[in-house]
Amino acid sequence: MNEIHTVVVERDIPHPPEKIWHALTQPHLIEEWLMKNDFQAVVGHRFNLRGEWGGVLDCEVLAVEPNRRLTYTWNFAHEDAAFDLKSVVTFTLTPTTTGTQLRMEQSGFRPEQRQAFGGAKTGWPQFLANLEQVLARLD
Repeated sequence: MNEIHTVVVERDIPHPPEKIWHALTQPHLIEEWLMKNDFQAVVGHRFNLRGEWGGVLDCEVLAVEPNRRLTYTWNFAHEDAAFDLKSVVTFTLTPTTTGTQLRMEQSGFRPEQRQAFGGAKTGWPQFLANLEQVLARLD
């Protein structure tokens, strides 16, 4: 049986969902907190995320619910095909009395992908900390 692993990071952010959505969907802002990209919030749009480490992630937008939910694939072709990463990232925005609960879930890690899974577990909290810094500057 193939066990699939998931990384989940949740944050309470003192900004309204609309402001967070803007930072999740505008290419110039995504570049500030995540990576260079050619993102468009359109279901079916294929785009790349380009890391400073030289890697390129091939992505496709799967779901767009403005100010509520954004889902896209997060795929990385490894030189050893057995380690190709085919995963899905979902951002869920839930309004709270103090702002928004942001939930990021990346699913699809196979057991042999320990390095990719570990990278996601340490990387996403940093990406979301960067996102909060971008949001603080957007006033």
